[in-house]
Amino acid sequence: MRSRRRALDELDEERLVQLIARSDRAAFDELYRRTSPWLAVRLRRRCADEQIVAEVMQETYLAVWRAAGAFAGSAVGGTAVGWLWTIAARRLVDAFRRRAHHAEPPAAAAERAVVPAAEEEALAGTVGGDVGDALRRLAPELRDVLQATVLDGLSVRETAVLLRLPEGTVKTRARRARIAMREALA
Repeated sequence: MRSRRRALDELDEERLVQLIARSDRAAFDELYRRTSPWLAVRLRRRCADEQIVAEVMQETYLAVWRAAGAFAGSAVGGTAVGWLWTIAARRLVDAFRRRAHHAEPPAAAAERAVVPAAEEEALAGTVGGDVGDALRRLAPELRDVLQATVLDGLSVRETAVLLRLPEGTVKTRARRARIAMREALA
């Protein structure tokens, strides 16, 4: 059992999804262990209602279990984590729609629907001026760490799990990204 867990630790998320497509429960558990803290943080940033977040988490991982065979992965330029987030984001929208049919959406949801998240603006390239230019000029590995730690609000440890990097590497890249941003904006 321990050697199986160690073997799963060495696989990337895409390979885990491929194993999940073959009904591998241990691979599913490993994917959940790696991604659920990060996913919960991202969902909570968009929805203050813990009940909705819990429902969306459950629906997301159920969808992953059922649809893992449909994941095309890197063959179409996608990542397992991106696929997972897409499922969760769609489930969150569905939850808001269901709630809208039965009652008023929560105030936090209504406010966030009007104002796009900072990460969405940054990643869509709509952050204007020097900040947007400096962000777009960052190396992808620095931008990924900056996105996870600053825009998503993840801890160093959560970022390390998400990006499958040692914590020291995350700290170093975060420092390099801040220095590059300061220099670009000076």
